[in-house]
Amino acid sequence: MTLHAGRADSVGFNSMKCVPVLAIILSALPAFAGELVVFSSGLKLRADRHEQEGTQIRLFHNGGVTEVPSTLISGFEQEEVVAPEPIAAVVEPVIPIPEIQPPKNPKAMLREAALRSGLPPEFVQSVAMVESGMRPEAISPKGAIGVMQLMPGTAKALGADPHDTAQNIDAGTRLLRELLVKYNGDVVKALAAYNAGEGAVDRYQGMPPYNETRWYVKKVIDAYQKAGGQ
Repeated sequence: MTLHAGRADSVGFNSMKCVPVLAIILSALPAFAGELVVFSSGLKLRADRHEQEGTQIRLFHNGGVTEVPSTLISGFEQEEVVAPEPIAAVVEPVIPIPEIQPPKNPKAMLREAALRSGLPPEFVQSVAMVESGMRPEAISPKGAIGVMQLMPGTAKALGADPHDTAQNIDAGTRLLRELLVKYNGDVVKALAAYNAGEGAVDRYQGMPPYNETRWYVKKVIDAYQKAGGQ
C-alpha cells in the first residue's frame, strides 16, 4: 500500500511529497494479534479492537480509547495471530535464581514504548534523537524536559512525570500516536504539531512557516530513513 507524508511542497518539502515515509512505517510494524486500522490516507495503526456508534469509531489500544470519525477510516485488517512457543515439560522443580537486571537504557525504553503504541521503534527513536540526543537529563531553553522534550504542561495533560525517563518516553510516544491519528496519517503535520503545537498546525492548515519546525521535520524524517528506511 502506498502511503503519503502530506502536502509540504509550499514550505520547501518537495522531496517529501509522496515519499515512502509512511510506507516505511507500515512495513516496520511488528505482527501481533489484533487488528490494523486503515485510514483513508493509507496509514495503518494497530488496535486491539474497535466499536462503531453512528458516525464515530472507537479504537481500543493498550487500555486506552480514541474516537475518530468513520469517514477517516477506510477499513480494518485482521492481524496474524502469533502462536506461542511450546513449553517443555519440567521434570524436576527448578528453583529460580534471582537475576539483577541492568537498568534499561533510553533506546530500549523507546523501543518498548513504540511497540506498545503500535509505532516502529526506529521512528520514535529518531524523534527522540532529534529532540534530545536521547539524553534523559536534557532541558531546553524553553523548559522542555527529558528524552522526548515534554513541556511541563504537556506532560501533566498526559499524566506523566517528565523527569521520570520511562514516563517521559511513554507519554511522548503516546502523543506521537495521537497526532498521527488526528492528522489522518500525515507524518509532516504530526511531527510539526509535536514541535510547534497543534494550534500552529491547525492555524496554518499544515506546516507552520517556522524555520525551526521545517528543519525539525526534515531532520526526523532523514534520521528515520537512515535508521531503517529505504
